[in-house]
Amino acid sequence: MTIPGGGAYAVGDRVRVRTVDPGHHTRVPRYVRGQSGVIVGEHGRWPLPDDRARGIEPPRVETVYIVRFGAADLWGEGDHTVAVDLWESYLEPT
Repeated sequence: MTIPGGGAYAVGDRVRVRTVDPGHHTRVPRYVRGQSGVIVGEHGRWPLPDDRARGIEPPRVETVYIVRFGAADLWGEGDHTVAVDLWESYLEPT
């Protein structure tokens, strides 16, 4: 299902979080870097906080996705899931 007004991904798409380790601010939590998850929704388009923190004007505006991960995949245990909001440039298709 394509998300109206959304970006490159649709609900149900599997994605991997890029393994970035920039020398500046990023909103990518370390515990999801390199992990695969599933798009379960989106929050529309928002300015990229990495650009804002670095004083880049205007900041890039990207779709923010809700990505669901299995807790066992992230931490080696747990039968629940974790949802993380991630900007489009933090993701890549799997």
